[in-house]
Amino acid sequence: MKKRTDQFYLVREDMLSEAMLKTIKAKMLLENGKFNKINEVVKEVDLSRSAFYKYKDGIFPFHTMVKEKIITLSIHLEDRSGALSKLLSLIAQTGANVLTINQTIPLQGRATITLSIETAAMTADVTVLLGKIEELDAVVKVELIGSGA
Repeated sequence: MKKRTDQFYLVREDMLSEAMLKTIKAKMLLENGKFNKINEVVKEVDLSRSAFYKYKDGIFPFHTMVKEKIITLSIHLEDRSGALSKLLSLIAQTGANVLTINQTIPLQGRATITLSIETAAMTADVTVLLGKIEELDAVVKVELIGSGA
């Protein structure tokens, strides 16, 4: 018998099997209240009950894994006037609350910003926030380096 591990991997959606993707869809339909019974939801997504039960406790959308209230980001930012201000404005627009900011002295035109952010009041998923941050002109790199309650 295989030993169960609690090790997690981040896998791109197109790498998942069809049964795994249907399991995620079925779980979302159950969570949203569109269906109350597993028999109904597996029929809706064209998935066997055995496949649903096989994957239901082991596959989760990324946003549910980082749904804790506090996340820590590391952001490499170009040393430009107003860059930090734009970053903080963007975070505020999502409903997140900045708890701490640490910034290195800019070297070779870049600074590293470490932000602790409370996400409880956010209007979107953390993945949406990360995407918006990456789109800012002065942002070179964004990493989620921690999450917790």
